[in-house]
Amino acid sequence: MIDKIIILDFGSQYTQLIARNIRELNVYCEIIPFHQNINFENENIKGIILSGSPCSVNQEDAPWIDVQHFVRQVPILGICYGAQLTTKIFGGNVEKSNSREYGRAHLKTINQQHAIFKGIEVDNIVWMSHADTITELAPNATSIATTANIPVAAFEINDSPNPLIGLQFHPEVTHSQHGKEIIKNFVIDICRCKQDWTPNNYIEDTVKHIQQQVGEQKVIMALSGGVDSTVAAMLIHKAIGKNLYCIFVDNGLLRKNEFEKVLHDYEILGLQIKGVDASEQFYNELAGITDPEQKRKIIGKLFIDVFQQEASKLNDIRFLGQGTIYPDVIESVSVNGPSVMIKSHHNVGGLPEKMNMQLIEPLRSLFKDEVRRIGTALGLPANFIQRHPFPGPGLGIRILGEVNSDKVKMLQEADDIYIQHLHKHNLYHSIWQAGTILLPVQSVGVMGDERTYEYTIALRAVTSVDGMTADWAHIPYEILALISNEIINRVKGINRVVYDISSKPPATIEWE
Repeated sequence: MIDKIIILDFGSQYTQLIARNIRELNVYCEIIPFHQNINFENENIKGIILSGSPCSVNQEDAPWIDVQHFVRQVPILGICYGAQLTTKIFGGNVEKSNSREYGRAHLKTINQQHAIFKGIEVDNIVWMSHADTITELAPNATSIATTANIPVAAFEINDSPNPLIGLQFHPEVTHSQHGKEIIKNFVIDICRCKQDWTPNNYIEDTVKHIQQQVGEQKVIMALSGGVDSTVAAMLIHKAIGKNLYCIFVDNGLLRKNEFEKVLHDYEILGLQIKGVDASEQFYNELAGITDPEQKRKIIGKLFIDVFQQEASKLNDIRFLGQGTIYPDVIESVSVNGPSVMIKSHHNVGGLPEKMNMQLIEPLRSLFKDEVRRIGTALGLPANFIQRHPFPGPGLGIRILGEVNSDKVKMLQEADDIYIQHLHKHNLYHSIWQAGTILLPVQSVGVMGDERTYEYTIALRAVTSVDGMTADWAHIPYEILALISNEIINRVKGINRVVYDISSKPPATIEWE
């Protein structure tokens, strides 16, 4: 049984970064809402991290957990809100800060003898982001770090059954100079986690689990050509071979020539796959629809209908494979109970209820870059592993407003030109995701001696690790100029190209 760290999420924007830091240590961790029960008996939990939060511990409905119970089980690290909550529970005092610290701060003193600060020098930079501060430590607590403005930048509870440490800064963000080392000290030295969560171990464990779950029965799976569904399919294929049946639905919203190319590539991989052209059905259902969420739901529902129709032609299918990954799960769950979703994911628990099948999601616990590492370990070709993410609803949410075949063709041509230039100028692999967006506005232009009134294309390119946060890619102006000129000259109906320089947050990667 692998060692595990649990991260209790109180709603911090940085919670996923904690997980990323731990996963990079080859240690498995899970993010769960603060109110979810933890099963210490059947899992090898080695430690708990309490995240930050936009809430104040002094507000009436503040998120609350029984820290005293948890620390009797395993070591605990409280970060920002987690540290303040711990202080309050153990009898200290937290108040609105008179000298708020946002952004960079210097640790003025640290207890270098404490395990959490092993190898950390004094006067290093940490990242603060809090309106409340600890004004009085709990009776059994000791300060182990200070800044110029805050006498309690870090503390420990002295007589707890297991180590209990609080930090009022965020070690998980890149701005904290030695934040990775601090998290490593907690996970490896204090919690004593083994660093054995590797791609090869993951593949071996997952294949065994699928074999035990499925036996000699059959699995059906919808493939998209993307890295997630492809890696998931190859894991299932490695476990059960010919008993995996794959379906690739052309919803008419794919990239240019993608349907034929992906089918060919899958056949080379040895997968049993059937291609279904349902593009006209999707165009008919989307006619007149402009609301983004309604478009997503229509595409998701029709996809289920088409997939179910094809699945019904096969006998004795008991299991459904899906390429759900961890960001899909995180973005579809709220720490406050009923989900307040950033976006709807039709691949998170959407199909089994209707199709009465058991679900197999071999990538559900992985971030995107981890999926790529698994794919590499499986021996998948680079064209699958290095492929940019593509949204499930496809070009349906890259065409703002109503979707029809003419707009799709226009966008496919523009997108193809864009992506070809990124490859030609060796930019594709340094960009995490790129795509074109057809805007629902027309503007005046001049071509030759004629005035035009045509559509605008927005180019989007971002850099990221896992898609949870992203920054816009700094494509050189001269390359953007080449892309713009070729799109305008070659794609009829487009006379203007713009470049999106928004980061996530506050913007999302896709426009809808």
